[in-house]
Amino acid sequence: MRRLLTTTSLILALATPALAEDTSISMLNKRDDGAKMVYSEDIARIEVGDTITWTPDSKGHNVEFIAGPDGWESPAKSKLGKEFSYTFDTAGVYLYQCTPHKTMGMIAMVIVGEDMSNLDDIKSMKMRGKSKRKMKEILEDL
Repeated sequence: MRRLLTTTSLILALATPALAEDTSISMLNKRDDGAKMVYSEDIARIEVGDTITWTPDSKGHNVEFIAGPDGWESPAKSKLGKEFSYTFDTAGVYLYQCTPHKTMGMIAMVIVGEDMSNLDDIKSMKMRGKSKRKMKEILEDL
C-alpha cells in the first residue's frame, strides 16, 4: 500500500503543469549601465503563458508591439506613463518600442519559448535613428 501511494504521488507531481511566471521590465530614462531611453532588459526570454509587466519607472514611456509571430494579434499600445501587462500565449519573437523614443533606440525583444521562426521577418524590418544600431546589438546578443 505504501509503495502505491508513493508511485501515485510521483505521478501526480510529474503531471502537474508548471506555473506561469510574471516578469517585470522597467521603462527608463537611464539604466544602471549608462544606456539612455531604454527598457531594463533588451531581451526577455520567457515561456508560453508567462506575463510581462512593464512599469513606468521614468515618465513619458510606453510599450508598442511592432512585430510578432504569424497569426498573433498585437495588443493596443499602452498609454504613456502607465503600467502595462501582457500574457504571451504564442511562441515566437516579439519586437516592441517606446512610441515617443523609438528613434532614440528605445526598442526591445521578447523571445517566447524556443520558436524563433519569425526572426528573419524581424531582421528585415526597417529601423530609424538609433534603433538601427540598437537592433544590431540585440541581434548580436541572441
